Amino acid sequence: MDPPYRASPSGREHREDPVNPPEHTGLWARFSRWLDCVCVVTFDLELGQAIELVFPPDVKLTEKEKTSICYLSFPDSYSGCLGDTQFSFRFRQSVGRRAERQRDEAYNMDAPVAMQTESSHFFGFVYFRQVKDVSVKRGYFQKSLVLVSRLPFPHLFHSLLTLVAPEFFEKLQPCLETVCNEIDQWPSPVPGLTLNLPVMGTVLQVRIPSKSDKPGESPREDAVMTTGQIPTLLPSVHELDLFRCFQPLLVHLTLLWELLLLGEPLVVMAPSPTVSSETVMALVSSISPLRFCCDFRPYFTVHDNEFREYTTRTQAPPNVVLGVTNPFFIKTFQNWPNVIRLGEIRMTGDLPKQLKVKKLSKLKTLDTKPGLYTAYKPFLHKDKILIKRLLKGIQRKRPSEVQSAILRRHLLELTQSFIIPLERYMASLMPLQRSVTPWKTPPQVRPFLLEDFLSTLDQTGPQLTSGLRGDWTGLYRKFFRSPNFDGWFRHRHKEMTQKLESLHLETIGEADLQFWTRDKSEVEIVDLILKLREKLVKARRQQLQVKNGVLEKLEDFLTSMISSMSEELQRVLRAGCHQ
Repeated sequence: MDPPYRASPSGREHREDPVNPPEHTGLWARFSRWLDCVCVVTFDLELGQAIELVFPPDVKLTEKEKTSICYLSFPDSYSGCLGDTQFSFRFRQSVGRRAERQRDEAYNMDAPVAMQTESSHFFGFVYFRQVKDVSVKRGYFQKSLVLVSRLPFPHLFHSLLTLVAPEFFEKLQPCLETVCNEIDQWPSPVPGLTLNLPVMGTVLQVRIPSKSDKPGESPREDAVMTTGQIPTLLPSVHELDLFRCFQPLLVHLTLLWELLLLGEPLVVMAPSPTVSSETVMALVSSISPLRFCCDFRPYFTVHDNEFREYTTRTQAPPNVVLGVTNPFFIKTFQNWPNVIRLGEIRMTGDLPKQLKVKKLSKLKTLDTKPGLYTAYKPFLHKDKILIKRLLKGIQRKRPSEVQSAILRRHLLELTQSFIIPLERYMASLMPLQRSVTPWKTPPQVRPFLLEDFLSTLDQTGPQLTSGLRGDWTGLYRKFFRSPNFDGWFRHRHKEMTQKLESLHLETIGEADLQFWTRDKSEVEIVDLILKLREKLVKARRQQLQVKNGVLEKLEDFLTSMISSMSEELQRVLRAGCHQ
């Protein structure tokens, strides 16, 4: 069954699903698949930070969401950001919003787990300008252009802001309306497709990642026919410059990977929202393709709605990664178990000074120096070969994108080495296909037993594929108590359960149902009709992958069976079908 919103590789052809139309129809229907809205935030002498404009005009933001956008769209006054600044933030959607819309489900079905849309949070991508202006009472022009989206595409949206924002600050609202109308003509973000996205006289060419992509490999690019202008190719919609983000942290890469894998509480204290947000996003991406299932805030302020929630639990801090810039947080987070204190990051030919691991007690002074303040004892040893390779790259002036590729490959292989034994064990819990029969409820996935899994590590453990040495068993034991294991397990268990449902439907489709009903009572036949109808509704709702023709064959059988019943029963069964 084709998922909704399929498009040709060029992105020019665009077909909607006639059964499940998108939530937004007409104007802004396509726009809403990329962005929820665009906001302009300015500084008002009486109100402080205030939303000046929201586009599209009919978008519905709650007061809580507007407040979050206002406060998170300006750098903290301590940051001293003059000129143009770009950064990202993330904030909760208000309670009561529809959890996931049909357009999100269509995208998520084919997207990698770590790249799926957020059902409970928005991302904000900011272009902030602060320049001296004598015509303004405060002496400064201060304004932010903010793209709000559920899609985790920082590279695409910051590239878009780089094109749009400078022009917007000159021409203001008319420019914004033009850009939004252009975005409303974009093809949908369909995983696996290369798309041309025209905006302001430029064509951005992007490929949306697909779950069928092999991790670490560049997928084959579909040919894109363009007329006239040569498109600007963005190599990725989501990847950051990992080397720039991790420069002062290279010697602690394995330790940081463990902290993120285990979902440990972590604060990044940075000199600017740019450094803060890029570092947090890079840390969260370091365990890809595993999804980071804890909360994370690339840029967090004292005005955040969750400020009290995250700062009052000193005994057991929540599983969250926070990026902050205000020195006030040094005291607030002095009891947190893991704190990264960053200085200014500069790209130079020399190796940036590596942060030293320091005792948490030293964080209490106001003149805290850069460092990694933690009592965490890593389970794995450092990867000295990787560190030497990157250091040699700096000496040879190897381009940052090449250094980033080396880092990304290393982190990917480390995560894969860790997750493959889990995947193998999980697959062993799947019932055999021959145990699925048409006349019995499908068998269940067998329970995941920690000790059973650990007993498989000698034959299938990460020591066979990773060069890192250390206490892998201890790391797994701690991982099983983390939100990331819970998220991974729930996702895999759901996939396997749906596979069993699909197999069950296929065996029912292959069975001779007409023969089975010959000697059955009316009550038994009605029971079969109701159960089969429920399975078909579930299959279509969950878009289960079954062999072609199976669902249609079973629908025909239901229609035939209902037609053979008494008129009164037919009315009851057909009425139930439309409820």
